[in-house]
Parts: sequence; C-alpha cells; structure tokens
Amino acid sequence: MATETSDGDPGAESEAGPPTGGVSPYIRSITVTTTATLGGIAAGVVSTLLVEGSGGPIGLVILAAVIVLEIPILRLVGIDTGDFGTKDRLYIGFMSFALWYITWAIFLTTGALQ
Repeated sequence: MATETSDGDPGAESEAGPPTGGVSPYIRSITVTTTATLGGIAAGVVSTLLVEGSGGPIGLVILAAVIVLEIPILRLVGIDTGDFGTKDRLYIGFMSFALWYITWAIFLTTGALQ
C-alpha cells in the first residue's frame, strides 16, 4: 500500500526535509541505539577493570555515570534531545543496562581482563 502525501500523489517525496534537528528519524534512532549499546559495553568493561570480583555497588555507579553522560554525547553528535520523553530516556537506560549486564557477566564468567 502506497502512502499518499498532502497533494494526493502516492509515493511523492516530501520536500520539507527531516522533521527535527536536521537529522532523519532513521539516523536518529540508529545513533541513539548505537550510543546506548556502546555505552553499556564500555560500562561493562570499566566495571570489570575497576571492580574486584562481583562485589560492590561500584559497577552500578559506573553504569549510572555512563547513562547520564549519554545525553550530552547525543547532543554533541547532533541529536536534538529536547524532545526526548520518558520513553526515550527509559530506552537509553534499558539498552545501556542490558549491554552492561551481559558484558560484565561474560567477563566475570570467563575471567577475561583480570
């Protein structure tokens, strides 16, 4: 099914350009997802290097710091974070947490980086 534009021509290109911040929605979603996942992996690696064994809440502090730093990083990359809602922030937090958890669990299990 073709999508009609405002002039009734199905499949016609919109000349308005990207809706917000000069970045297409696809590039925006890829950038946000990549930043969140790479931040989670980095937090997992740092947690492995700084925390002895599996003890202590320092790993969670590292994760929280990475999540807080991701919004300014997205601004630097050119993503308009002003229209981020609760859902967007929860998505960034969850993706970072999931990759942090997986990365740290792999390193703790295998003993790598120790």
